[in-house]
Amino acid sequence: MGDPKFSRKKYETPSHPWEGERIKAENDLIMKYGLKNKRELWRAQSLVRRLRTQSRDLQARLRTGDKQAEIETKQLLARCAKLALLPSEATLNDVLALSTEEVLSRRFQTLIYRKGLAYTPKQARQFIVHGHASIAGRKVTIPGYMVKRNEEDQMTYHETSPIANDLHPVRPKEEDLPKIREAAMAKTEAPKDDIKVAKPKLKKLLKAELKEEKETEGADIDAAEVEPAEEK
Repeated sequence: MGDPKFSRKKYETPSHPWEGERIKAENDLIMKYGLKNKRELWRAQSLVRRLRTQSRDLQARLRTGDKQAEIETKQLLARCAKLALLPSEATLNDVLALSTEEVLSRRFQTLIYRKGLAYTPKQARQFIVHGHASIAGRKVTIPGYMVKRNEEDQMTYHETSPIANDLHPVRPKEEDLPKIREAAMAKTEAPKDDIKVAKPKLKKLLKAELKEEKETEGADIDAAEVEPAEEK
């Protein structure tokens, strides 16, 4: 019969288990995207880390004129474009700018919620796990499945599911779909313009500087109010 197959670990755990700011950020993402546990979040973070590492390695090899690196670069960018993580005209620098939320926003669970097929991310996960959702007529029961670009328009309820009936009480109503989609896009859209601070100490310094600037501006306004008007 041979040796049993043991699947490899697809994620890396944090180097330090007790970091308050990191734990709070992880919990926020878990609530935002309806994840089951932190392993799903760590899996997305590990994917982003691998893509970035591969991009840095390819950039170094391209400087030496490695022809194999050019082939691998095209394959990496094609993979990111296929998963809709990046546009088709992206570069290796764009791969370095990928964030964890951009990966989480491509999960089957998130896109089912965004499309308005469920009221909440948790309900979208329930539909998927119970076999009510499909892609191109094929039942998909993995909430973390990375949906490809050409599969987005083929997501729907499975034909054998009772929820496929328009009158099923659990199914979102037609009049509620615009509100659900709007709320889903606002909730699960990955931020683009947020400033990312790598070190918590630097973040505290920036907050302290902003606080001092606000206090200074307030003091200037108070002084201007107290200052007597000019005599005519």
